[in-house]
Amino acid sequence: MNVRNPWPVLPVVVGLASGLLTGCGTETGGSAAGDSSVVVGMSDDVLATDPAAGYDPGSWLLFNNVFQSLLSFPKGATEPQPEAAERCVFTDTATKVYTCTLKSGLKFSNGDPLTSKDVKFSFDRMLAINDPDGPAVMFPTLEKVETPDEKTVVFRLGTPDATFPSKIASGAGSIVDHRQYDAQGLREDGEAVGSGPYKLESFGEDRAVFSINQHYRGTAEAQNDGVTLRFFHGDQTALKKALMDGEVDVAYRGLSATDIADIEKADDGTGNGVEVVEGSSAEVQHLVFNMDDPVAGKRGVRRAIAHLLDRDALIEDVYQGTATPLYSIVPAGIAGHNTAFFDTYGARPSRSRAAAALRAEGITGKVKLTLWSTPSRYGPATDQEMEAIAQQLNASGLFDADVESVAFDQYEKDVAAGRYGVYVKGWVPDYPDPDNFTAPFFGKGNVLGNNYGNSTITGSLIPRTAAETDRSATDEEFGRLQDIVAEEIPVLPVWQAKQYAVVQDGVYGLESCLDASTVFRFWELSKP
Repeated sequence: MNVRNPWPVLPVVVGLASGLLTGCGTETGGSAAGDSSVVVGMSDDVLATDPAAGYDPGSWLLFNNVFQSLLSFPKGATEPQPEAAERCVFTDTATKVYTCTLKSGLKFSNGDPLTSKDVKFSFDRMLAINDPDGPAVMFPTLEKVETPDEKTVVFRLGTPDATFPSKIASGAGSIVDHRQYDAQGLREDGEAVGSGPYKLESFGEDRAVFSINQHYRGTAEAQNDGVTLRFFHGDQTALKKALMDGEVDVAYRGLSATDIADIEKADDGTGNGVEVVEGSSAEVQHLVFNMDDPVAGKRGVRRAIAHLLDRDALIEDVYQGTATPLYSIVPAGIAGHNTAFFDTYGARPSRSRAAAALRAEGITGKVKLTLWSTPSRYGPATDQEMEAIAQQLNASGLFDADVESVAFDQYEKDVAAGRYGVYVKGWVPDYPDPDNFTAPFFGKGNVLGNNYGNSTITGSLIPRTAAETDRSATDEEFGRLQDIVAEEIPVLPVWQAKQYAVVQDGVYGLESCLDASTVFRFWELSKP
């Protein structure tokens, strides 16, 4: 991705809100001892084992467990804390110089020492390779990495960026061994050498095996002897069967709402051996409007759609309560969130207001409209959801809407070429800060491909919020940004996901793996 695209929002492990049970989420697992390895199944694929190439949820799951970053997100937290670093701080008043001091005695899983040279190598390498499917696009402001000594790393930024600590705390900040990686090319042998809590023992088409990294020195305390990650390649039926047959301990990312409902119904009171754990999530989905389209480019049309969208019906009928209505571009649980779309358009559909918006645009007949979808990239029910939205619009008598679903590769090409007027996009955040829900969508180089620009947002609000180290002090400006978006409607927020995992009885720690940081922490899982 030369221009940053949203992470693939692949099928979330979704279920009924009532499925939040106690056994998995409340007991504390003991220290890892004996044969306490855990098997995790998911329908996502891990697209890369090299941190310079991976920019998808599956790959970052691997990175977060095999590699260290200078900082990391503790469970339930949205502020990064030291991990491989002893201390990190902005050493200037302009938030353009960020200095980290490494902990002593850091080693990679192969025993090689980790020094500032490895940190500089990792960032320089990522930026030099600039893989189209990698995370280099997250660091447009990073100009230079300096290493005054073996324990000190200095990042020099071209423009102020108070979100830089959160960026390096993500999978994009993974530190690799400079002796084991090519400075100019990607590693393609399926192996990985990191300094995180786990060591990648093997990686194949259907599974990856992780053991405890005996050289790890950091904040994580492993509660198991290792983890096997099984890949089901989008086959939800096979994942559900493996769970119910006891072949996997945890089903993460991939079970549909129907699957979860079936599992719930199978519990007749005697217990069916599995439980559902619910966690928070900042994953979102939007309808996107091409501002240059002859139909969707008319604000009256966009306002009419906003007045007719029934989010509650979508959540109930399509997602069976496994998501929540989203009324702004910054989701609930993220600092600065407001309800701009609720305040502007209300929660209940209004045909009269929709009709008035069209009349104000000079439109008196039905609006012919196609909603463009892609079948699985943004969740297994995306096509069904788009059909439901089309039905809502048509039921008003104001629209003649249909749905076209296109394979993702072609879908992305068509979006980039401006062929769609209305289309769907999903987003899993790189880090839990309002900047990550605004700058990529409305800043320079808008990744949505919808030809939207607003000089107040790009010239004032985004630069000022990016420079503010006190993130709570940005709430007012992020609120103004959200209000502008609700007024001009380049996108229409639809839903915010919940996170679910289904686990075997006696598997603990899942509540520490499902939060807004999107870090799935292998080390928190325990099994007697």
